[in-house]
Formats: sequence, structure tokens, C-alpha cells
Amino acid sequence: MKRRKFITLLGGAVVGGPLAARAQPVPVIGFLNGASPMELSARVAAFRDGLAELGYVEGNTVAVEYRWGLGQYDRLPDIAVDLVRRGVAVIAATGGVPSVRAAKAATSIIPIVFTLGGDPVALGLVQSLNRPGGNVTGITLISGEIVPKRIALLRDLLAGAKALGILVNSTTPASEAEAAAAERAAQTVGWGVTLSRVGRELDFASAFGLLAREGVDALLVTTDPVFESQRDQIIALAAHHTIPAIYALREYAVAGGLVTYGASINDLYRQAGLYAGRILKGEKPADLPVMQASKFDLVINLRTARMLGIQVPPMLLALADEVIE
Repeated sequence: MKRRKFITLLGGAVVGGPLAARAQPVPVIGFLNGASPMELSARVAAFRDGLAELGYVEGNTVAVEYRWGLGQYDRLPDIAVDLVRRGVAVIAATGGVPSVRAAKAATSIIPIVFTLGGDPVALGLVQSLNRPGGNVTGITLISGEIVPKRIALLRDLLAGAKALGILVNSTTPASEAEAAAAERAAQTVGWGVTLSRVGRELDFASAFGLLAREGVDALLVTTDPVFESQRDQIIALAAHHTIPAIYALREYAVAGGLVTYGASINDLYRQAGLYAGRILKGEKPADLPVMQASKFDLVINLRTARMLGIQVPPMLLALADEVIE
């Protein structure tokens, strides 16, 4: 036998051994996300942890078919259809509304577990949070409900600020809904508001140019998977225009964003793994209430604050769950 062929056969035996040894085929989960695997390795690990809590170990008692949009969200519907054709037992539609809608359009039978930031009832994904109905359930940040808190944090951080900019993805309903909530919250404290929308062309330079021309004192970046994929560019433009910004996800602060306030995304993925495991054990998505994030963390990047010339009040530093020096 040729050496290359021998190595190929051996490799197949090692990978396939635990699965092939079982009398019954293991269940297969389809994992759908519009981003890339390099960006989400920690979240995928958290999803596996959730599965493992119910005894489902990838490569042993469960298989996972990963499908990535690689930033091309218009590919998600075709990718979801491919997962349905493969007959997966559950689809984990992660990373926001585009994945969930693609999966929901592809099947009304296969259970779908989502992770997203918006209100799934308002988005038409489930009938109610307690009784979602149909084949869809999952975990949500319901980010619009914590937007007023982000506005309050900006007020505490930036004494004298009067004009707020809001970065919106005009192609994502959840981003628009969060922007509307932010606008209402800002108006209640007497702030002027400038909405800067980014469309399919992702022209962030023009969006920040508008914010700079309007002279905004602060910026709220809405929770959006497309924005997350462009995180470094957004942070760089905020720094270039010296606009203090607040974001939803800790990863922004780690990458150099000024301040973040939001739920642990890794925990959302772990919960999605738990729900996928419960469905594999026989529970129906219609009977599993949509879970909501309950713990929110405040992260402040002091290096960025110093660069922007901002003196962070001691009260905020004391409240912060994490301070990046």
C-alpha cells in the first residue's frame, strides 16, 4: 500500500472511530452563522460546553455541521437550505437575525435554536417569549431594553455632552429597533440625536464623516452582527474622529473601544448548546421559553479614555466589572 493512501486511511479511522463504533448513528446539529470561524472560536467552544452539560460530546455522541457566511450574509438562505437537505436534527441559527430568518425560511419542521440581540416577538420570529410556538426558540439579549442604561452611562462618563450619534445598520431590523429605543432614551434626557445609517455597501467612512460634521459628543453603536465583523474598522474611525463610543459587547473594549455594557455573548452560546441538547433529548422548541440574558457587564478601556482625554469618574470605575488598563 502506498504511504499516502495508508496515512489517509489511518486518519479516517482515527476521526471516525468513536462514531463508527456505535450501533446507532449520532444526531447531527447544523450550526449556522454569518461570520467566520476564526472570529467566533470562543463562542463555538461555549456552544460545545452547553452540549456537553447534557452529555453530548462533539465527535462522540453528537456531530456538528458548521456553516459560515464569512461576512456574506446574503449567502445564509442557501446555506440553511443545504443544512435542511442534509437532514440535521437541530439548526443552531447563531449570530443574529439574518441566520434565524434564513433557517426559518428553509424549514418549518426542523427545530431551530437562535442567539440574537433583538426582541424575537417584535421581529416575528416567535409568538411569545413564554410560548414561542412553531419550531423556533432560543436566547436573546433583548438589547433595546438596556439601551437607556447605555445612555445613562454615557451621561455619567461625559459631563456636558448634549448630542448623541447612533450608528445603525439600515439592512437589519434589530439594529433599527435598537436605534429607535436609543433615540427615545436620548430625547428624554434632552440630547439631540443624529442617526447615521450604513447600508449594504458598508461605507463606514461616510457614516463617521456625517457624525463628525454634526459634532456629536458621543456615539452609541447598535448591536449588529455585521458591525461586529467590522469591529476594528469602527473602533479605528471612532478614534480618528475622537468620538467617545459605547458598544454592547465586551470584545469591542478589548479591541480598543471606550466602554461596553451588555450581556456575556459566550454565555448565550452556552445556553444555545443547552437548548440544542434538550431538543435532542426530546423536548419541543414550542415548549421551551425564549431565554433572556440576566447579567450585564460594564467594561471600561482606560487606555482609550486617556487617548480621548476623558477622565473616568471614580463612581464608574467602581461600578465596572472589568477595567482595561
